Amino acid sequence: MRSRPLLYISAATSVFYLLSQRWQPFAGSALVKGCAVGALAVLALRSRGVRRDAGVLALGLAFSTAGDVLLDLDPRLFAFGLGAFLLAHLTYIGLFARNRTPGIRLDPAHLAAVLLILVSSATLAVWIVPSAGALAVPVVVYVCALTTMVSAAILARFRQPWVAVGAILFLISDALLAFTNSRCRCRCTIMWCGAPTIWASAGLRWVSG
Repeated sequence: MRSRPLLYISAATSVFYLLSQRWQPFAGSALVKGCAVGALAVLALRSRGVRRDAGVLALGLAFSTAGDVLLDLDPRLFAFGLGAFLLAHLTYIGLFARNRTPGIRLDPAHLAAVLLILVSSATLAVWIVPSAGALAVPVVVYVCALTTMVSAAILARFRQPWVAVGAILFLISDALLAFTNSRCRCRCTIMWCGAPTIWASAGLRWVSG
């Protein structure tokens, strides 16, 4: 299948980026990181005639790719990377709203999941905002968008659970990375947890598209 080379590129660059943590940053590390999700964006774009809203999914993945690259290039580009991920989440929110499954009533499990997400996001905000300094307001806006994205994925009530699982993994990865940047010195350990969840969330969005 034509999609397999792109999937292989995405998986291989993700694994390579993880295994090369010890030597980062190195020349081309941002490119390697970008290819992990960027290949999925290209894959979604090439499926516009087959999958509904594949172009919208490709746009969201492209914003995620830009965020990954900007955050890896230079710490001074953090605000721009955050902005790119904010645009990605807004795109995903629109995508999930357009593709929600009609005719299915919300059950207590969905509502409980959303409540748990709200509590988790509030805890995350309380944890990171005091150390965000001048970026406190943008960080709060980002956390709100992230929370809305995950909640939209759950409330969309897709017939398959993978979209919601991918969104939750994205929240987990952001929480782990925020923990790394603000309080934890074990950066390598956290990155081994956070980076796979970023790749998995993007991949699950693609599989469920």
